[in-house]
Amino acid sequence: MFRVKSRFLRQFIASFLDLLPILTVVSIFQLLIIQQPFPDWAGLLAGMVLVTLGLTLFMYGLEMALFPIGENMAFAFARKGNIVWLLLFAFLLGFGTTIAEPALLAVSNKAASIAADSGVIKPDQNAQDSYALGLRLTVALSVGLAIVIGVMRIIKGWSLQSLIIAGYLGILLMTVVAPPEIIGIAYDSGGITTSTITVPLVTALGIGLASSIQGRNPVTDGFGLIALASLTPMIFVMIYGILI
Repeated sequence: MFRVKSRFLRQFIASFLDLLPILTVVSIFQLLIIQQPFPDWAGLLAGMVLVTLGLTLFMYGLEMALFPIGENMAFAFARKGNIVWLLLFAFLLGFGTTIAEPALLAVSNKAASIAADSGVIKPDQNAQDSYALGLRLTVALSVGLAIVIGVMRIIKGWSLQSLIIAGYLGILLMTVVAPPEIIGIAYDSGGITTSTITVPLVTALGIGLASSIQGRNPVTDGFGLIALASLTPMIFVMIYGILI
């Protein structure tokens, strides 16, 4: 119990130190540049404590559950030697974690609302819901495919640099032919996929898989899945924009 409390306290302090630069910058601009007091000091302090506590619980939970689960399942699939089940698990992991991303939900709903206001889609709720769902499914499918490619890269020893270059060339090509209304959303989709839920599980999968395969290095081979997961949504969302 003492060790648990000690670890939690250390994580709480680390989370507060991570957030301290943000609070410092906001305070300097608010008090010295804008020269206005904070409207609600009590609310600011309470919010800072809650954010720090939430970040602490999140990081603590990652260390206790998500990272071990991802690594253990990667080890188990590698020991079984069944590549079909491993690739299916990789796809479903990428798809499931992405479809559950709060950032993706927020951006897709906002994109649907703006698309309706600008006349890109019909200005009714059904059209907006359909557009937002299609956007979320497109991004989730692209991330699932990216994780499959990343797992195959680890197994086969493919060059990460070559895959990244090919991905960016594909993005540039699609940017030329995609409708202007979808390009910004597509580029943002690449960033929102690498968020709170996707990153820890996918990273744990890559590290665990690289650690369990002879001849692979967790440092040089275990990472890179997130980079691929941020490229494919841009291409897929621009294709989605062309199709709709």
